[in-house]
Amino acid sequence: MAHDIIVIGGGIIGLATSRALLAERPGLDLLVLEKEPGVGRHQSGRNSGVLHSGLYYRPGSLKADLCVRGVAEMFEFCEEHRVPFTRDGKVVIANSPIETQRLDELERRGRANGLQGLRRIGTDELREIEPAAAGTDALHVPSTGAVDFGDVTRALADTIARDGGRVEVHAGVRGARFKGGAWTIDHASGQARGRLVVNCAGLYADRIADLMGVDSPVRIVPFRGEYLTVRPEARHLVRSSIYPVPDPDLPFLGVHLTRRPDGTVEAGPNAVLAFAREGYGRWTIRPGELWDAISYVGMRRLARKYWRSGLREMARSTFKPLFVRDARRLVPALKSADFVGRHTGVRAQALRPDGSLADDFVIVPTDTAIHVLNAPSPGATASLAIGASIAQQVLDLPGGP
Repeated sequence: MAHDIIVIGGGIIGLATSRALLAERPGLDLLVLEKEPGVGRHQSGRNSGVLHSGLYYRPGSLKADLCVRGVAEMFEFCEEHRVPFTRDGKVVIANSPIETQRLDELERRGRANGLQGLRRIGTDELREIEPAAAGTDALHVPSTGAVDFGDVTRALADTIARDGGRVEVHAGVRGARFKGGAWTIDHASGQARGRLVVNCAGLYADRIADLMGVDSPVRIVPFRGEYLTVRPEARHLVRSSIYPVPDPDLPFLGVHLTRRPDGTVEAGPNAVLAFAREGYGRWTIRPGELWDAISYVGMRRLARKYWRSGLREMARSTFKPLFVRDARRLVPALKSADFVGRHTGVRAQALRPDGSLADDFVIVPTDTAIHVLNAPSPGATASLAIGASIAQQVLDLPGGP
């Protein structure tokens, strides 16, 4: 007997999609396959936890729309399911004339995207909101918050079980074949058959697509992001989230400071090439996966374009004082001794063959499957809205349930 739908990947996108499918089609026979002992063990549970407001994204873009809708839905979900979160806002700080010009563009985007309460503030108001922060100019974004997205994934898994779906762990996918009107998925705990498949495998989404006979238009290249934890005695220096103005020529937002729902404060992340798709340790190396990344033509072209930035990121990863220096640009009172712990995440960065970053969603449909090959930031924030969108695409497939 074949399941109606098999979802590969128990991260936040896979679970949000599953939840939306069960809401649209009560009684659906839906199975989630997750290779780890529990859900949300990789990108979904290893990030800054920031609930983004929609400030950074081009007005009218899918990312802007999904983020603004998605963050509102996420706040509601957390309240309903008693997932701890904050809604204490953030400041984006300029410290030079060029950053002030870039702040103008961020303000324009934020207003065009309908951010409630967005304000341009000077040094006096900045000190009222974040007394220890330093900047010549800033934006205050009150609609930003923070949550542990690992908690969100576990709450999503509970709702799926309640609504009749099933999440099977220890079920890493090893093979797939389509025969007799259904997919047979070989996994670590056995086999499963399903009429339709949704590939939400995150760091391995392109590999799963290959197994299913789809020529992925992107290659996943892993980038490790490191976070330093601020010691309890210095946490009072950060009340909410404090961000630099991002450089529009670089693909990441830069080191920022975030107060999480449990009161801890973290600085990060940086962005350095990981030597394995789950390479959380600095010297975690899987030779095949490393070669897969560095031999890819898109990676070589990206490296030629951003080699200076790459060297700076590697130096910041290796030498703690450089990491601390960037954090102190935002809060000068922080000292090196205030950073007492480190943890890491790995971002699945989708690259195109021309070396460009796939900075928007990459979703490839076939007649019997949907492959989510890229769901970049604000993917976690907007996951409920993204999941609803993917679910609709699944229901629109020719053999949809």
